[in-house]
Amino acid sequence: NQESGDGYSDIMLIHEDTRVGIVIEVKYSDNNNLELECQKALDQINKLNYTEALLEFEPVKIYKYAIACYKKRCKVIMTCEDIEDNYYY
Repeated sequence: NQESGDGYSDIMLIHEDTRVGIVIEVKYSDNNNLELECQKALDQINKLNYTEALLEFEPVKIYKYAIACYKKRCKVIMTCEDIEDNYYY
């Protein structure tokens, strides 16, 4: 559990050979509103800049996964950020 940005993501991975990073944030929904909890998780990844620690590996892509659970149900939302175009050499 490594701090990144302004806090701690639930799970963070980097595949150094392909330069692909993954950030996963998991939420539990008290009222079965899985869509809302997924959006909160994505907002948290972006607002607290959880991808910052991955940038030292110069990733070409970062996948952001938001997972919301309620009892035996879950919903997953994924976004992909193409980083390669954002580097300035």
